[in-house]
Amino acid sequence: MDRQSSARSSRPHSWIRRLRRSIPTRLPWRVWLAIIFPAIPLTIGTLGYRIIEGPHWTIADAFYMTSITLTTVGYLEVHELSNPGRMFTVFLAFSGIFALFFTATEIIRTIVSGEFRHLLGKERMARALAEMENHFIVCGYGRMGHQVCADFEKQRLPYVVIDQNEGVFKNFSSEFGVLLVGDATQDDVLRKAGITRAKAITSVLSSDAANLYIVLSARLLSDRLVIVARAEDSGAEEKLRRVGANKVISPYRISGHRIAQAVMRPTVVNFLEMATLDAHPELQIEEIRLHPNSPYVGKTLRIARIHQDLGIIIVGIVSANGHIQFSPQADTRLEAGDTLITLGRRTQLDQLLRHGSMDEVISPE
Repeated sequence: MDRQSSARSSRPHSWIRRLRRSIPTRLPWRVWLAIIFPAIPLTIGTLGYRIIEGPHWTIADAFYMTSITLTTVGYLEVHELSNPGRMFTVFLAFSGIFALFFTATEIIRTIVSGEFRHLLGKERMARALAEMENHFIVCGYGRMGHQVCADFEKQRLPYVVIDQNEGVFKNFSSEFGVLLVGDATQDDVLRKAGITRAKAITSVLSSDAANLYIVLSARLLSDRLVIVARAEDSGAEEKLRRVGANKVISPYRISGHRIAQAVMRPTVVNFLEMATLDAHPELQIEEIRLHPNSPYVGKTLRIARIHQDLGIIIVGIVSANGHIQFSPQADTRLEAGDTLITLGRRTQLDQLLRHGSMDEVISPE
């Protein structure tokens, strides 16, 4: 009985909390003025009737008379008014009409102009950022940043995209991403994006200097963060690594290499694209890290029977110290912290994740 009553009593509180979260806390000052303004003639009217008509008018009588005057309801007078009281009533009626029009005009203007909707969106964004953990941060929403976000969206991964040009977000629509307008080189913007709780950050601005600054700031704010940066100039790659980038991508060098490989080894390139771009769910390459509580830890591949039971091919194993072993043998022992480079169907890989108590990871080199 106590549980039922406590559950019933908690429902209104949860409803109130949801309502409170849906209302913006930082309304424009003109909206606050429009909300507060009607209270001014109400207060003046209550005090005015009490003073003008004398002590036989109670505060309740004065408040009631003020209310029916301001709302133009037109009921009978509470008590017979004196001439000064009638003149005061005329003044109060016009004041009420002005207050009503002012309040309605400001509220309608705020709604029509989109200011309220914009403010509500900012409040929701702030709450979403505060709740994000193990997410990805994308600095720069140009062509490359747009593609990075699109891949995160396909994988249903939470991410925050930062760009100081609000215009680039005009057509931004995402189920898993949150946009943040600001300069990613500023520490307060990175903190607002939840960098201390993030899993990885990518800096894909077209300026090497900006990327260098972002990488340095990100590494100082979080030493465990995986950082991937873009480098336009080959000379900037080593500098980005020195200040903390785990991986540096040169888009022109990689694109040129990809084009050359597509000409020389078209079948290999098609195979890798098919396995990495999620275009064919029947074949995907994934990296999976073994947790200490995984049932596979301490067993050899022969005993673990990953290939036999799940149909997954172990292409390679990257140990915790960075040693890479390609095409591991059946007697290879699996250890905690090993990252398995696997090849298989998405359903098979998901089964391995569930059965092995593992998580997909982004592993720094």
